[in-house]
Amino acid sequence: MTQSAGSPVQSSTPTNKHLGNGLAVAGLVCGLIGLLFINYVLGPLAIIFGGVGLSRANRGAGHRGMSIAAIVLGILDLIVFAVVVVALSNN
Repeated sequence: MTQSAGSPVQSSTPTNKHLGNGLAVAGLVCGLIGLLFINYVLGPLAIIFGGVGLSRANRGAGHRGMSIAAIVLGILDLIVFAVVVVALSNN
């Protein structure tokens, strides 16, 4: 069997396609940035993106750990916001 130089080679074995999980990455970024800036907005976004990313990771997409980290960081963002509000209200 000969192949011409321009024709693609097709394999009969299935390839293992690794699906990306952009929402897990977005949630992690929101959670990390939210620790310093605009945590009352980025915290809930990190929780939402992390939750959707975790759902996708359970169905075969990658980055399950990133999704869990995004959820945890989103919760930490909200805790930091609550502490700042309480500290500022006492002054």
